[in-house]
Amino acid sequence: MTKIVNHWIGGKTVEGASGAYGPVTDPATGAVTTKVAFASVEEVDAAVATAKDAYRTWGHSSLAQRTSILFKFRALLDAHRDEIAELITAEHGKVHSDALGEVARGLEIVDLACGISVQLKGELSTQVATRVDVAAIRQPLGVVAGITPFNFPAMVPMWMFPIAIACGNTFVLKPSEKDPSAAMRLAELLAEAGLPDGVFNVVHGDKVAVDRLLEHPDVKAVSFVGSTPIARYIHTTASANGKRVQALGGAKNHMLVLPDADLDAAADAAVSAAYGSAGERCMAISAVVAVGSIGDELVEKIRERAEKIKIGPGNDPASEMGPLITKVHRDKVASYVAGAAAEGSEVVLDGTGYTVDGYEDGHWIGISLLDKVPTTAKAYQDEIFGPVLCVLRAETYEEGVALINASPFGNGTAIFTRDGGAARRFQLEIEAGMVGVNVPIPVPVGYHSFGGWKDSLFGDHHIYGNDGTHFYTRGKVVTTRWPDPADAPAGVDLGFPRNH
Repeated sequence: MTKIVNHWIGGKTVEGASGAYGPVTDPATGAVTTKVAFASVEEVDAAVATAKDAYRTWGHSSLAQRTSILFKFRALLDAHRDEIAELITAEHGKVHSDALGEVARGLEIVDLACGISVQLKGELSTQVATRVDVAAIRQPLGVVAGITPFNFPAMVPMWMFPIAIACGNTFVLKPSEKDPSAAMRLAELLAEAGLPDGVFNVVHGDKVAVDRLLEHPDVKAVSFVGSTPIARYIHTTASANGKRVQALGGAKNHMLVLPDADLDAAADAAVSAAYGSAGERCMAISAVVAVGSIGDELVEKIRERAEKIKIGPGNDPASEMGPLITKVHRDKVASYVAGAAAEGSEVVLDGTGYTVDGYEDGHWIGISLLDKVPTTAKAYQDEIFGPVLCVLRAETYEEGVALINASPFGNGTAIFTRDGGAARRFQLEIEAGMVGVNVPIPVPVGYHSFGGWKDSLFGDHHIYGNDGTHFYTRGKVVTTRWPDPADAPAGVDLGFPRNH
């Protein structure tokens, strides 16, 4: 019997009423295992109305109450991390260790939310004029929404809702329709932790649900993570409707390898960063820029390591890489490799014909490695979002930096070198929001914010960290003057001396 995933509104599961459903497949087998209800405009409105009603109380609740619930949620999340990882593997396909890592990174943001009181401290200036004080405080926005991608169905929602809720907002989540079950389990755990009904809601769906959230007058802010074209659309549409927006887009993350680098360490990093989670992550290294004469040796070291990666079902402990999310996506990724030679690249490894015995209908693709890739090639210009690594060549450090800075994306980048001076220059000269030095995927820890530059971010705020707190609150400045009690009218004696 096919499982059905419905909505979560007002602290309980609500059966879909639109009659529209989308298929959820097991990427390892290609079989449809689940149907997910697609929300109508009316169902989205019901979720927003529920969140708005809950905000009337939650928005005025104490920090102690909010963080107490989040501490309980954190404990439940930790206790159920294996279960959530299994849900992720079943619908996304990533191996269990990757799925566990995703939950762990989400836990980091829950930790941050549990200590949100530090970020929410205001400021006070006393006696700016005679008996005049000025205070700056931060207050929640109201109902906020999150629209999240398929590649991290637990972690990316947790980049958003723990901080939003801790700040006093109520939340409506529209997760990816490709792997919706993890979001529903998070909702159940929040309810078990004691979160009041309506503070956290989940609606599933497609563009109908997304567009309604973007235009709904009671949604005050929208957070999004996904591809650049959709991020641009989210930002434009939500901003036109008067909303605060943080929309994180796509990436083409480069790794610059200088001639003095430890090539074994660089090759290890390139393989794990390019092929981990089958390349389906916005922080994957998808382009290595080899400087000087090291290119051939580096490519050979990457090839040797890549060929040893064990590909199989995500629930097989022996698997190091799983399938891609859908057959359509698998075929799109394969098309970049199929056309690479004609565009001037040297195909070192071609994984497009890979299959797994006993799972022939799964969305499989093997490791692909392209060398001497021209910057005009589609495999270089586009975000492939699969296990395809492009190696480009540059004669000098300056040429490599210019190549990277010419990319329209500016999400993350890395340099591998033993030269501290070169690394320092790179940090200052590179045009990207996140930089790694001998670290391939520079995803910040929870108390630093995540976000890119250029076409990788639309909006002013990065996600989580201090930027997250500022995004989900708005500032207010209060100027006060109180008469001194000693100046009280005659006949009123509060015990203050009159000789001031």
